[in-house]
Amino acid sequence: MNDTTQPIGMLRNHTFAELQLGDSASIERQLTQQDIELFAVMSGDLNPAHLDAEYAAASQFHGVIAHGMWGGALISAVLGTRLPGPGTVYLSQTLKFRAPVRVGDRLTIGVTVSAKDEARRRVTLACRCVNQDGQAVIEGEALVLAPEQKIERPASTLPEVRLLAASGLPRLLDHVRPLGPIRVAVVHPCDALSLGGALDARAAGLIEPVLVGPRARLEAVAAEAGLSLAGIEIEDVPHSHAAAARATELGGQGVVQALMKGSLHTDELVSAVLAPAAGLRTKRRLSHCFVMQTPAYPRPFIISDAAINIAPTLEHKADIIRNAITLAHAIGVAEPRVAILAAVETVNPAMPATLDAAALCKMVDRGQITGAVLDGPLAFDNAVSAAAARTKGIVSPVAGQADVLIVPDLESGNMLAKQLEYMGDAATAGIVLGARLPIVLTSRADSRETRIASCAVAVLLAHHFQGNPP
Repeated sequence: MNDTTQPIGMLRNHTFAELQLGDSASIERQLTQQDIELFAVMSGDLNPAHLDAEYAAASQFHGVIAHGMWGGALISAVLGTRLPGPGTVYLSQTLKFRAPVRVGDRLTIGVTVSAKDEARRRVTLACRCVNQDGQAVIEGEALVLAPEQKIERPASTLPEVRLLAASGLPRLLDHVRPLGPIRVAVVHPCDALSLGGALDARAAGLIEPVLVGPRARLEAVAAEAGLSLAGIEIEDVPHSHAAAARATELGGQGVVQALMKGSLHTDELVSAVLAPAAGLRTKRRLSHCFVMQTPAYPRPFIISDAAINIAPTLEHKADIIRNAITLAHAIGVAEPRVAILAAVETVNPAMPATLDAAALCKMVDRGQITGAVLDGPLAFDNAVSAAAARTKGIVSPVAGQADVLIVPDLESGNMLAKQLEYMGDAATAGIVLGARLPIVLTSRADSRETRIASCAVAVLLAHHFQGNPP
């Protein structure tokens, strides 16, 4: 008997009289980061080997692993729902942990009847958890009291449980505040969203804003929104073009350490930054980075470029990668793993993104791109899922654990980032690099948290640039 075909939504047991030696049942389960966090909350086991990616990377396992008893709990699930099923009483369990279980691993958890005690209605079952590579990760033996009566009933509907990432905005602010606020030119913040975002970042201790725009209009917006401009420096200019020119001038003179986009168009601000008179250009091309964190992935990651370069060439992509590496270093990732994305993981002459990926990896070999580990082309699933990479036979230091995702073009990057934000509950921050100072670039639809997080990232970059000028 194999009970893997149990009716959907129903629980049906096997009585002691029905059980035969060799009867078996199994379930499958893929480990996610949320599984680890939920088990930690439930058990109180906060061992950093399971929860702290930086600590775990230096351990003997070289990465986060599941609690051993997470697998033990899955054995309990098979016994209680499949074989023998409802009415089973757990008496004892032995477990041997043969190999670590990592995020993305898919386990098959099976039990097999190995002995029956007719006198005491006890059943011994061999228990085995096997990963997607056929490797046994847990083995043991369970002793249970099997049910006497047949039970068939609908399975209970479990409530949805969602975790807020503990390492999100509060942790970022705790890390950044000791650095002290930086002076930021806020360019033409002539609506309540952009003006309020700048004042929120000031209240959070991140920036000292210099508002660059028409004073009368700024004061009117503030009055209508109930915001106070007391103690805020204002550079009075007549319109958005003048605001962009004056803000970049302040940046070039070193009066401010960052720029922040207000209610003007992105092209208007970028044009002013690139103007020779501003003195903000470097040898690199400007590019945008999203710093994102989602409950489904164990670490923050960067997506680039999803806002500036529409159809980047190979040369442009090299600078996009260099800028993303700079950002990764600034936020504390010493050697970021960079995945160059395409639709497939093989080089195909008919798909230019795969050719670019191969060339960019060769540029690393030649020392033209440094400070990171690159691999590509990688499809998105292979970049973020170790299980997907292993299924396709991809052996890579980047696959399944990317810190940076380099997209083929702006359209694909913008859609990916917004899908993660709106359907994947990702927390986001947006920043432009490639100039002599960071530029906070947010959308009108962005939340207060996104605007504050973007300013926090700008603070990290501004301090990073002090010792490592772009």
